[in-house]
Amino acid sequence: MKLYHHPLSGHSHRARLFLSLLGVPHELILVDLAKGAHKAPGFLKLNPFGQVPVLDDDGVIVTDSVAILIYLAKKLRRSDWLPEEPLAAAKVQKWLSVAAGEIAYGPAAARLITIFGAGFRAEEVLTRAHNVLTQIDAELSGHPFIVAATPTIADVALYSYIASAPEGNVDLSAYPYVRAWLARIEALSGFVEFQKTPVGLAA
Repeated sequence: MKLYHHPLSGHSHRARLFLSLLGVPHELILVDLAKGAHKAPGFLKLNPFGQVPVLDDDGVIVTDSVAILIYLAKKLRRSDWLPEEPLAAAKVQKWLSVAAGEIAYGPAAARLITIFGAGFRAEEVLTRAHNVLTQIDAELSGHPFIVAATPTIADVALYSYIASAPEGNVDLSAYPYVRAWLARIEALSGFVEFQKTPVGLAA
């Protein structure tokens, strides 16, 4: 498998992290976002949206980080990471939606301000970040991982932008269950770190 990625992209890190946790051999292909490589004709043939990550599984192209997580879990029949039981699957899907929604427009957006100078209003995104972290902290008070006692792709989808939230001036000190959960993810066999940037509270 080939993974087109950028090391500062949390979406890319989700896919890379899951490949590593599964122990799947893969080739990392850097897409230089600063030089506009994601808008080059060759890359747009892979993903017309011009976004990383892109997974190339021997010619089968999968775009979107969450779609890649689902594809890998289904292809490799890893129901431990993506349950088949309806209620458990629905719970995973709920948190995948949170990763694509509240996390993207909260901690991820806050980080985009400090690293890339994105034009979001800091007060708004920080409020959204703390609102969703409050809910996630409460959820994690009941079990070690976001859905149950073992990790699922929901945890992978949530991890990268929560772990890097301090780079966007999002203080995690008020969320003990979140911080303990981050440590549990980082202790998993095959874990790979999301590249750190010394900005915001991480400066």
